[in-house]
Amino acid sequence: MLLIQNLKVIVDKQLILNKLNLKIKKGEIHAIMGPNGSGKSTLADTLSGKKHCIISSGKILFKKINLSQLTPEERAGEGIFIAFQYPMEIPGINNKTFLHTSVNAVRKYQNKPHLDIFNFSQIYKKNLNLLNISESFMQRSLNMGFSGGEKKRNEILQMITLQPSLCILDEIDSGLDIDSLKNIANCINMLRDKNRAFIIITHYQRILNYILPDYVHILNKGKIIQSGSFELVKHIEEYGYG
Repeated sequence: MLLIQNLKVIVDKQLILNKLNLKIKKGEIHAIMGPNGSGKSTLADTLSGKKHCIISSGKILFKKINLSQLTPEERAGEGIFIAFQYPMEIPGINNKTFLHTSVNAVRKYQNKPHLDIFNFSQIYKKNLNLLNISESFMQRSLNMGFSGGEKKRNEILQMITLQPSLCILDEIDSGLDIDSLKNIANCINMLRDKNRAFIIITHYQRILNYILPDYVHILNKGKIIQSGSFELVKHIEEYGYG
């Protein structure tokens, strides 16, 4: 599904990702860990198509498509979803309008019929129940005045409604209490199937206790320096990255 080869990315004239290599197959969950400043969020930003991330060499193939040639909107249409570490606040656009528009933009790209408000409402109401979110949540401006936990649950709501094929979750566990963490983990596990893959970027073991990854990678100084199973997470938790 995703193949990254010898990727070098420059941000603000600094080399952040340095010959990074990663291969992800359908149905797999990959956890990426590493100390602050190692390049984890830059990897997510690069995959999403943020303009400040300049690819100087290497390649990213998503479903054998050269990702660098696609706009962020086209990447979303192809099935990439990013849950950002710091979701943007947008006043004046409520959650319901934003999500309905997003769903139909992706459906249009994929040559699927427009989803009217009645059918869309049936889908998002079911997803609200899964996340224990009240319907009044949908009338609020996008992320405005939201707590950290509410913003993260809103990202997951978007993910389970859009049904992407590659889900990239950048520190989705930060700012969550244990109940919200379990709730989000349950939704991620519910989406897990043989055709969908996940990249979970995190600092901590706790979310991986509920979402068992197939692979764990340690990112440091812009490249993956070690890969392994969940046992690698336990080792880091006990001994640190040193």
